[in-house]
Amino acid sequence: MTWRHATREEIYRYYAEEFPSYRDELPSFITAKGPKQYALAFREPHPVRKDGVPDKDFIRRDTWQTNTSGERTTAAFQEFDDVLEFIRHPARNDPLGRSNFALADPDLLDKPDPCPDAVYYALDHWERPWVLLVDIDAKDIARNRAADTVSEDVDDRDDDAFLNAAGILDAAPEGYPYAFEDIERAIEYGFELRDIFEDDFNAEETMVVYSGQGVHVYLFDSDPAHRYDAKSREVLNDLLQDTYEIPIDPVVTADRRRVARLPYSLHADVCSIVTPIESPNFDVQSATPEVLQS
Repeated sequence: MTWRHATREEIYRYYAEEFPSYRDELPSFITAKGPKQYALAFREPHPVRKDGVPDKDFIRRDTWQTNTSGERTTAAFQEFDDVLEFIRHPARNDPLGRSNFALADPDLLDKPDPCPDAVYYALDHWERPWVLLVDIDAKDIARNRAADTVSEDVDDRDDDAFLNAAGILDAAPEGYPYAFEDIERAIEYGFELRDIFEDDFNAEETMVVYSGQGVHVYLFDSDPAHRYDAKSREVLNDLLQDTYEIPIDPVVTADRRRVARLPYSLHADVCSIVTPIESPNFDVQSATPEVLQS
């Protein structure tokens, strides 16, 4: 098995042909209007209409327009088909329309219509007070593994030489800052964390998602009386890292304004579908899109 970047044509084919088949499998909280925002990342920057504003390689779009009090007024996306069209043709279907901050009309550009390199939704949600996501990244596991094996004589531990000394850059998938065994370990940690949420936190709803280079572990709560404020998230971070020794990304857990990769979107850097999974024995190769196998 090898890892590679998806081509522009493959990304287009995935969102045109395969992604719509997963629409009914999207988690129930993923709707046209439920998250507060959707976001797209591009491989190259693209211009917006406002003069003097730098080209953008990342844009966020609200799912609702709001008044000055923050109350919802007009939906930017009526149906999920609107979201899908925005993903497929973001310049033509930008909900900002002809606003200064919309993407430039592709007919006016030398570049072809941009395709998203990644698709995200906001963890800050209109309907759910808690959409808590914990990120476990294979890169962090690989770096910890290198720290346990590489001589202390290697001074610069932020440099690729550090990973190279541990043999990680030469291990499959070659050239990436982790090995497949680090992804497999991230998946194992993800299910250990899910069990902690369910057994120790009495969580009624959880989800583990293969993110392409690790896992996202979700804890949901729809009770409007519950809040998960910044202080509570810091306590959770300390508990997971210090007591349970789960190698999480504490920044992602602490900040509810973050975006997460949309389930069933394409992680173009590794040609993998972001996939909700049910077992630590998940085969990452099964997440390769069908349109990329032909």
